[in-house]
Amino acid sequence: MKDKKAFNRLFVVFGAILIQLALGAIYAWSLFTNVLKEAPYFFSTPQTQAIFSAGLFTFALVMIFAGIAMKKYGPRKMAIAGGLVLGSGYILGGLFGSNFIAQFLFIGIVGGAGIGLAYVVPIAVGMKWFPDKKGLISGLAVAGFGFGATIWVKMGGSWFGLVGNLGVQTVFLLYGLAFAALVMIGSIWMVDPPEGYIPEGYTPPKTESTPGKSGSVSNDFTWKEMISRPAFWSTWLIFICSGMAGLMVIGTIKLFGIDTLQASGLSITVSGAAAGTAMAWYAIFNGLGRIVWGKISDIIGPKRSIFLMCLIQGILMMTFYKMGTTPVMLAVYASAIGFNFGGNFALFPVATANLFGTKNVGSNYPFVFTAYGIAGIAGPMLGGFVRDTTGTFLMAFIPAGIACTLGAVIALSVKEPRTSQ
Repeated sequence: MKDKKAFNRLFVVFGAILIQLALGAIYAWSLFTNVLKEAPYFFSTPQTQAIFSAGLFTFALVMIFAGIAMKKYGPRKMAIAGGLVLGSGYILGGLFGSNFIAQFLFIGIVGGAGIGLAYVVPIAVGMKWFPDKKGLISGLAVAGFGFGATIWVKMGGSWFGLVGNLGVQTVFLLYGLAFAALVMIGSIWMVDPPEGYIPEGYTPPKTESTPGKSGSVSNDFTWKEMISRPAFWSTWLIFICSGMAGLMVIGTIKLFGIDTLQASGLSITVSGAAAGTAMAWYAIFNGLGRIVWGKISDIIGPKRSIFLMCLIQGILMMTFYKMGTTPVMLAVYASAIGFNFGGNFALFPVATANLFGTKNVGSNYPFVFTAYGIAGIAGPMLGGFVRDTTGTFLMAFIPAGIACTLGAVIALSVKEPRTSQ
């Protein structure tokens, strides 16, 4: 029988996945966008994307508070709080979300806050239990976020047709109850390991100074020390560049798919079905990308992994508009973009831990993650605005691809921070 510590840390992974399955609901937003543009809601495309962007921005902003508060209240309490707030947001959206303002407030702001409260918990706890596999465990801990989107999309669409049969607000209500339950169950295992815990057979790497340079690489930066280092700002900018591309596709994949496939001569029914399938494949590969890129970072390091991820994503975004014109290629490109986008959520926590220390990653990573909030506004809103203004997504995808390529270049220049400069 395995020792108790090893046994316990496997349950941490299980709890992390349950929590992230619920938090991934925000990536299922495209399920609702077309319905919300019709009676009785009549939302514009920018309005549907504004709700999504509000959720992403609030999610990232609240994470800062959650990371700092987790030191005081502990990870389990923060996870529980997140589940209750997230569930309440969707329940209130179901009860009162008959107009844009109500959905913006309840689904976007309250729901996003709930995600922000709980999101960092499984990442921080998982890294402390698995210092020997930080990349892989980070990927597994957030994989549920991507896979969760697939489940909620399929439940609302092709599996049970909940949105069509019950209506948007009833689905909000049911989903809110499910989100709260999943996070509450997962929170049972959200506890830190004993002080000084080291897995059997693992030898922590030694911290060494670089000859000829003052100071040494630190494993214990506080968030205040971290944000004064160039490495933080470089990492933050890369995350914005990489994140905005994937978030733009999440928010617009169904609209883009229907537009481009109809332009190719397919009917609205066939185009809608193909776009929905592409959206589902995006979510599946989003989850897989988190695990695979996490494992890759354990092999070649997060710096090289981020470079490769951004470079590939840049190429995909700059060719997506011309290549995604058939159901098969739309699904292929959506899968590839989702795979790379998923890597962000495995690689940037590991990069934060490697650069600034695992001990404080729970309070440090939320500051890096504010980049995701900026990207959450820039990506979806750019896509919606360009489409409504020009009638095409071309001039949204090209800048996003250039931004990803820029992120790849910056990734090569990031240097480890030092205790004195």
